[in-house]
Amino acid sequence: MSNGTNTETKKGFFDRAAMRSRVRSANVKLPEAAIGYLVGPFCGLLANCVFGSFLVTYFRNVLFEPYGTWTSEVVGTETIWTLTLPAGIEAFLTIFPILSAILIVAGNLVVGQIIERTRTRAGKARPWILLSAVTVAVASVLMFIQPIDNAVFKMIWLTIAYNLFYAVAFPLYNTANSAMVPVSTRNGKQRGLLASFVNMATLGGAGAGSIVFPSIIALFTIGFPGPEHSNLPNSNGYLILFIIIGVLTFLGCLLQYYFTRERVTEEAMAQEAIKQQDKAGEQKAAPALSMGKQAKALFSDKFFIVVIIFYFLYQMAGGIKNGSIQPFTLALADIWGIGGPWAMTILGIVGAVPMAVAILFVGPLCNKFGKQIVVLIGMALGAAGGVLAGIFYENFYVVAVGVAIKCLGSAPAGYMILAMIADVLDHGEAKNGFRCDGLAMSIYSSIMIASSPIATGIVSGLLGAFGDVDGSTVSYIWIETVAYALAAVVMIFFAVEKYLTKDRQTILDRQKAEAEAAGVEWIPPEERLRLEEEESDRMAEEARKEELRALCEKKGLNYEEEEAKYQAKQEAKRQKAEAKKKK
Repeated sequence: MSNGTNTETKKGFFDRAAMRSRVRSANVKLPEAAIGYLVGPFCGLLANCVFGSFLVTYFRNVLFEPYGTWTSEVVGTETIWTLTLPAGIEAFLTIFPILSAILIVAGNLVVGQIIERTRTRAGKARPWILLSAVTVAVASVLMFIQPIDNAVFKMIWLTIAYNLFYAVAFPLYNTANSAMVPVSTRNGKQRGLLASFVNMATLGGAGAGSIVFPSIIALFTIGFPGPEHSNLPNSNGYLILFIIIGVLTFLGCLLQYYFTRERVTEEAMAQEAIKQQDKAGEQKAAPALSMGKQAKALFSDKFFIVVIIFYFLYQMAGGIKNGSIQPFTLALADIWGIGGPWAMTILGIVGAVPMAVAILFVGPLCNKFGKQIVVLIGMALGAAGGVLAGIFYENFYVVAVGVAIKCLGSAPAGYMILAMIADVLDHGEAKNGFRCDGLAMSIYSSIMIASSPIATGIVSGLLGAFGDVDGSTVSYIWIETVAYALAAVVMIFFAVEKYLTKDRQTILDRQKAEAEAAGVEWIPPEERLRLEEEESDRMAEEARKEELRALCEKKGLNYEEEEAKYQAKQEAKRQKAEAKKKK
């Protein structure tokens, strides 16, 4: 792949027929949306989503459990067990994930610039999704390999493996994955659909971590954490489980690569070729867009600042909640009279069901009333649900209702955040004359990825400082509740949608002027995509006819008769479809 800024003129790796996208249409259609933006991202994000729910427990109750001490406390008729780790290990588990966030942010910024400077026939983000099929799959396994049973060695190994995943492998995938919605299409409704699918994949991964994986981990690791050593999870079980997840990641990234297309990138590269063509018709190198220029453009845009603050509140609080669900359910299980794994599964379900149902109405509501108002009301509703769960945290059924309300309220933000950022990037392109997808999505990805290790450190710190019950209640309920209330206030200032129609016309007028200045015929992007789709369909039809001729020659069949049969079948299908439309 090419990391330079020149439009490719030589045949490269991504010019090969085997590396071309299977998406040919000018518009987003169901196979692209379902495979490229739901199935693929679900597999690609799965390891990170599961990490968010189980790493705190794995670190404390599996990796370093042999060095700790179990103590018990009688509450009513129940005995509550608590694991106390040595002060050095406790401090390490609190500090190292938070410090790792520095490397994580740096890694995301570097990846963003690599993506911004990539120019291939496959686009600028898709090549890195292909590479991530290997890097994420391998890195997700390393944390569960324990070569030497020594506390200091485990700390060193864990620090290296943790940062290989969170600061190198996952930023490469997640920044590219996050950039796909803004560069996929300029059609607002189609982009909203793709954003919903990507966030369904993320939420599905989180749901898998809290609903499905408690039972799977119990199967692979022989039980859940407890004071009896016979019930402690087996670290080898975690290793086997994440090898399986690694295989799913590899396959998912391949699917995502082949079933996506960067239409906005193609438009930008075509326009870049026009801008850099000199009077003799030769292509000049496009000047590199510095990171400083990108940063100035982004942070001088009030709407970008608003949406990033909003996303920081939403994602960081969600990371803390996801990282504390297992400690919370284990700590309150005896008070509720419900087993910890069952409680975790039930809370996962009552949180996932409203999110799943919300996909049916979030898009239509946003199309009718706008993303701003729908997301704002949702955040306010989510905060109200959190207050209910937090006040009555000792009653499991009230907690479940509060969690359901909170998750329902968060659905518009979860589904629409990438579409909101894409709107801001289009607005910035109209204002500045260039796009900042790489830096913007590296910032987005930094927040998403860094939230997990920071949350891990915060949850560990709260559990160590306030005990399992109080620490996990604050982590699981109250932090997110307060964050949602603040996010609702922030959303008052997100008014970019009213500029989008004018922004699109500004971009088209600029492209036309640049083509005229270069003496090149300008074709509107939508028309260019339509012509490309027609040409692709023509070539596919020619290839089909050639294959049929070869088959007829091989089997001694009459080509004209076989072609007539094929055309008759196609006409029957067309008439059936027309009749169905008229009903």
